[in-house]
Amino acid sequence: MSQEATLSRSGPSPARNLTTRLPSLTGLRFIAALMVFAFHAIVLAPFASEGAQTVTNTLFGGGGFTGVTFFFILSGFVLTCAVRPRDSAPKFWRRRFFKIYPNHLITFAVALIPITAITGTVLQGGVLNALLLQSWSPSLEVRTSFNPVAWSLSCELLMYAAFPFIIKLINKVRPERLWLWTLISAASVLSLPSFAKLLPAGQQFPQGFSDLELWFVFHCPAGQLLTFIFGIFMAKVVLAGRRLPLKLGGAVALTIGAYFVTPLFGPLYQFSAVMLIPLGLLIAAGARADLDRLPTFLGTRLMVWLGDISFAFYMWHHLVLVTGHNLLGQGENWSTLTSAAVLALLFAVTLLLSWVTFKFVEQPIMKRFATSRRGRGNAVITSVPTGNQVDRAA
Repeated sequence: MSQEATLSRSGPSPARNLTTRLPSLTGLRFIAALMVFAFHAIVLAPFASEGAQTVTNTLFGGGGFTGVTFFFILSGFVLTCAVRPRDSAPKFWRRRFFKIYPNHLITFAVALIPITAITGTVLQGGVLNALLLQSWSPSLEVRTSFNPVAWSLSCELLMYAAFPFIIKLINKVRPERLWLWTLISAASVLSLPSFAKLLPAGQQFPQGFSDLELWFVFHCPAGQLLTFIFGIFMAKVVLAGRRLPLKLGGAVALTIGAYFVTPLFGPLYQFSAVMLIPLGLLIAAGARADLDRLPTFLGTRLMVWLGDISFAFYMWHHLVLVTGHNLLGQGENWSTLTSAAVLALLFAVTLLLSWVTFKFVEQPIMKRFATSRRGRGNAVITSVPTGNQVDRAA
């Protein structure tokens, strides 16, 4: 069954409705997940060669922040494209619960095994992590314990809770004012680093920010809700047929350029602020290309399949990287060729686990539990970003 979103808008004639899937956004999801994988891979410093480590740091040092920011924008974008007026909030929340919690609970349980085996106890924040409430804690230890990447799902939980109410307000914005409100929404995200400087001094990191500033700008669900709202406005711009400043090729070029100039900005602006608008335009341009039936590499069968399993890939990758590195030699590094082979092996293991999880957990659970019996005869379009895929359940 296809795992792509559906986007509708008015065609050339008011009486004509065009409906198209969004395979390019599905393919983009995997690229974002791959960037997060690469970021966490180089954090382990597997290369003995200083030159190789420097090159990979340059290429992927911002991949984690960029990938997660992309997912938050995409979540708001696709949920807006997929929302159905007849859906009640409880029905929406039910789909979201069965989309994210099974994968989370499986990876949480896997992460819990070595912790309990070694210490005999559950670390601080275990309950918060299990309930996906860990990102509300200013403590970095709580937010990144167990399966560290699950902090983003804690932010998603607030986004899903708020979406049915936020979309009603945004739907009242007139089409000719959508770009203005989109820019206002972007400005709210860009302002976060300035407000973070007002926080009390906390533990300082060598990169030039404190633990509290990191939490406020990047990990706090309330702050990331603003990124999510920006994605909603970008979707409304596309749905209303408003003109985009760039086509897909130009948006890709802008995103790549912004990625490599990001280190020139202050440390707090490197998390989301610099990449926010380029990523929003990239997502909007990809959706517009699909709407116009333009073939793209991102929409090929392979990329769509990889996008389908990207949520599971995101949830598994850090556990595989850390466990694999520990088994092969904790704290060790290797020659460039050996390191590349190790990372390729760990990538393959992550990919296999992702496919198994998608095939035997995500799909069956979404089909069985994500919709009521009355609605199972109808196609249901929903979405998740952080792996965060857009799924179609019947």
